Amino acid sequence: MPNPKGNPQNFEPIKSTRDEPLTRNLNFRVTEKMKEEVQQQDDPPEFCRQAIQKALDEKKGKDQ
Repeated sequence: MPNPKGNPQNFEPIKSTRDEPLTRNLNFRVTEKMKEEVQQQDDPPEFCRQAIQKALDEKKGKDQ
């Protein structure tokens, strides 16, 4: 019979190997086609983070 209070490991915070912790959320609208293409990626959240970081780096390079 499963434990009705859940698994104790589920209550432990997720450990991150990142230099900076992911502490904020970002929400934005996309087209249905964009959403489908992003969801087909192996790791959709990481794909979005990398795409945003790439665009920010490119913009920073043009501004200097």
